[in-house]
Amino acid sequence: MHPILFQIGPITVRYYGLMYVIAIALGFFLLTREARRKELGLSTDNLLDLLLWTVPSAIIGARLYYVIFHWDYYGTSPLDIFKLWQGGLAIHGGVLAGILVVYLFARLKKARFWALTDALAPSLILGQAIGRIGNFTNGDAFGLPTTLPWGLRFPAESPAGMAFPGQVTHPSMIYEMILNLVIFAFLWGIRKKGFRDGFSTAMYFILYAMARSIVSFTRADSLWLGKQRVIEVTTGGYTYLQTVGMLRAAHAISIVFVIVFGVMIWRRKLHQRELDSLSGLKPSPK
Repeated sequence: MHPILFQIGPITVRYYGLMYVIAIALGFFLLTREARRKELGLSTDNLLDLLLWTVPSAIIGARLYYVIFHWDYYGTSPLDIFKLWQGGLAIHGGVLAGILVVYLFARLKKARFWALTDALAPSLILGQAIGRIGNFTNGDAFGLPTTLPWGLRFPAESPAGMAFPGQVTHPSMIYEMILNLVIFAFLWGIRKKGFRDGFSTAMYFILYAMARSIVSFTRADSLWLGKQRVIEVTTGGYTYLQTVGMLRAAHAISIVFVIVFGVMIWRRKLHQRELDSLSGLKPSPK
């Protein structure tokens, strides 16, 4: 559990950044396969353009989402906003920013938006799983103290170690990584089942919302809505202070995702399969 892979003079390669590179490369490979299979009419160069626009936009969105919830700190230390290697990327902000860019790209290229997002969904959740490995080595996205046998004690210099010195905490990032891999397996498994465009996208949002909501109960660094207060908690002989508010932001946005995309599946009957796809014929153009 060390954030630095290797260092040569002034050049430092961190696991955090390496995981993002691996996630992007693997995600792009899967996306190009899916785009060809779904006959989206997008070349590899088109998809590379999409990648070059989406990734920076998602990172900016993820950072801004996080910074907004911690403006009491970043407002007085604005230069720290750019220190991404210290962690502080909120996935919900990244997904929302990325979806906006994908929508604009689909309009520009006259591509089927929901078919394109369906092609992206497995790559996205797999990338999130890989990214959690970076959180693990960095010691961020950490959990609350626990007495469970699989709890971990992070190095003192890590974000988790500084928050809970010498204490064993939930490996929340590992919980989410496992759940994300399960979601990836599901989305990858249904991609050829003939469901209507948008079904995989809707299931991504619903399943990830549920997974993140579960994991958030163990997270120590949750973003909160409403007036915040500090409470004292004792567990397993340890006493620590925890900041809480009215509702975790992850739970609030997860509720919105489940409702919006659940209604979308119901109203558009996305759970039904295309008859021509089931009969082995090409789907009729939309």
